[in-house]
Amino acid sequence: MKGIRGKSIKAITWDIAEGYVTVNPIFLKPLDMEVIKELYQEIQQMQTEIRGEKFPFNDIQAIRRRNMRLQRLNSAHMIIRNFLKERKQLFT
Repeated sequence: MKGIRGKSIKAITWDIAEGYVTVNPIFLKPLDMEVIKELYQEIQQMQTEIRGEKFPFNDIQAIRRRNMRLQRLNSAHMIIRNFLKERKQLFT
């Protein structure tokens, strides 16, 4: 099983969503393209999973936490996509 810094891809994706890890080109540079693509796909899956959860209509803090997680994942997704475009490694 491949990972980043001794953690699984799923754990890193969770850390990104919670704000413990920030994704930037410096973070991505030492990683293999295969690992970056796996991270990209895992971020997509986690976004779908979060959107599929029941929406907390009356809980303002839960709504805010959900939106922040989606925002962090979306920004990481865009950064990875642009990083792969620069390297001409983007896949569909």
